[in-house]
Amino acid sequence: ANSPDEVRRVVREILHGGADFIKVIATGAVLTEGTVPSAPEFTEAEIRAAVEETALYETHVAAHAHGAEGIKRAVRAGVRSIEHGSLMDDESIALMAEHGTFLVADVWMGDWSIEQGEREGWSPDVMRKLRETTDVQREGFAKAVEAGVRIAFGTDSGTYPHGMNAKQFASMVKYGMTPLEAIRSATVVAAELLGWRDRVGALEPGLFADLIAVEGDVMNDVDLLTDVAFVMKGGRVVSAT
Repeated sequence: ANSPDEVRRVVREILHGGADFIKVIATGAVLTEGTVPSAPEFTEAEIRAAVEETALYETHVAAHAHGAEGIKRAVRAGVRSIEHGSLMDDESIALMAEHGTFLVADVWMGDWSIEQGEREGWSPDVMRKLRETTDVQREGFAKAVEAGVRIAFGTDSGTYPHGMNAKQFASMVKYGMTPLEAIRSATVVAAELLGWRDRVGALEPGLFADLIAVEGDVMNDVDLLTDVAFVMKGGRVVSAT
């Protein structure tokens, strides 16, 4: 889509097809060979068209965005969340805090991807971009935490095997969050981002009885969340050890 009108048309088609929300690729990517993570891929007007059209369907827009300029365009246009935020600058962080934009930063993924990429022989372009963005993403994440940006837990689902997502909690704590803040990012804050706060995200009357339990005090060792001893889904125990 190369104009606001084209963006509106594509958004309508996707939502009519049953999508829950829209994700725009506001910048190049890290794991996609040949793209430049810092380069914007939509104008601010095009992203705003997606936001306005999506709002008519009572849903929202998430923006894949690594580079600072793409992040700023997306935030000013009114997206609900920034995915990745690897190359945030101080201005983009301040804008996110001002607009209440969520940050979904997969701050553990770089460790796994670099190790896996070396084992599997990923392309030099992808490996270079991973090394250029991993540490700087974590520096920006720490600044975003300090600035009060709303941070929702996210893992770039599918990049590494499902079931490993809890490894990210320790990274979130390492780079600035408290254990409680990290846990809230994966529960109540994530529910707020998705617009599901009336269904999930907390242990409250009327919400789905989805919960886990672990052995030990996660406030002292958040990595305990990688070893789940009990799972309840919708009020039914599905796993207990």
